[in-house]
Amino acid sequence: MKQLLILSGKGGTGKTTIASAFIKLAEARAYADCDVDAPNLHLISGWNSEPASSDFYGLPIAELSTDLCIQCDSCRQHCRFDAISFDEEYKVNTYACEGCGVCEYVCPVGAIKMVPAVSGELMLYSGADEAFSTAQLRMGSGTSGLLVTEVKNRMKSAAPDAKFAIIDGSPGIGCPVIASISGVDMVLVVAEPSISGISDMERIIDTAAKFGTKTAVCVNKFDTNLENTKKIEDFCAKHDLPFVGTIPFDSDAVKAINDGLTIVDMDCASGRAVRKIYSAVMELLFEGGEPEISAVGGDEQKGGCMPCAEGTEGGCTSCATITEGACTPCVGITDVQNCGYNPLKELLNKTEEQKNDENSCCK
Repeated sequence: MKQLLILSGKGGTGKTTIASAFIKLAEARAYADCDVDAPNLHLISGWNSEPASSDFYGLPIAELSTDLCIQCDSCRQHCRFDAISFDEEYKVNTYACEGCGVCEYVCPVGAIKMVPAVSGELMLYSGADEAFSTAQLRMGSGTSGLLVTEVKNRMKSAAPDAKFAIIDGSPGIGCPVIASISGVDMVLVVAEPSISGISDMERIIDTAAKFGTKTAVCVNKFDTNLENTKKIEDFCAKHDLPFVGTIPFDSDAVKAINDGLTIVDMDCASGRAVRKIYSAVMELLFEGGEPEISAVGGDEQKGGCMPCAEGTEGGCTSCATITEGACTPCVGITDVQNCGYNPLKELLNKTEEQKNDENSCCK
């Protein structure tokens, strides 16, 4: 199973928006939301059924028996996390307890035991050949890396025949991100053209590099700061990182998300840009081979509707003039009527001669 992980370095860059669009374009049969602190991919995934839920047990926490306690104060003195307090009797603060077990070890009468504690909730949506795995960490709980690993394992177990999986990661470079990167084939970094966005992008790229993971970069809302967008492109060029495209700021994207849709469910500027980025990412992920996945509206070749990419070294970008910015991969080569790109509908009434005479790279 090929695994594509979408990360951002910082929150609010549009990572989940792009992940949901990729899932729709790929008609993905296996996908996961590994942002266990604040998962929200399920809000626009279109599942009507309830998930199969189960408790996740992380590190154990201390449980103190006041009946056995002789109030020697040894446990409180040895707790480096100040999780044990005394007010007439000894109590354990479950939010402060790190599960180290020192208190259990030093207690002379065995009044303290380390007991399993629920740290989060695992959720698995499944139906037919499709599986969506996610989870939510409980407030104040640690072991988020273990929870992320379990989310990925459940996704793979629920869709063993899937050839391709898309994973929506979490912001930052902490434990959830480390666990998310482990074992994936490629990372797509969604950058933001701001000072903090560039700094966080560099950190997540450096983190992925330590795993030796193939990494590509795109910029969301690039037109909010063209100067910083150019800096990101220059950074990628300097470090030989594939720069797969830009996405404009688009108010229609906000409307789509608020309606519970992905940005490729409607004809909008951001959706058209994401389609191009998706095709470029698929090319990188499968390294020019035939991806065994389907893409919305196209032949199962070169990551989607890109049959003429061979002749143009980068796709049908020259066709944009006749499709309002979208790629016209099927013109003159495949059946246009089977293409899912909305801008191509205007071409259906044109003759083959007209199609070949247009500014199409496919003629």
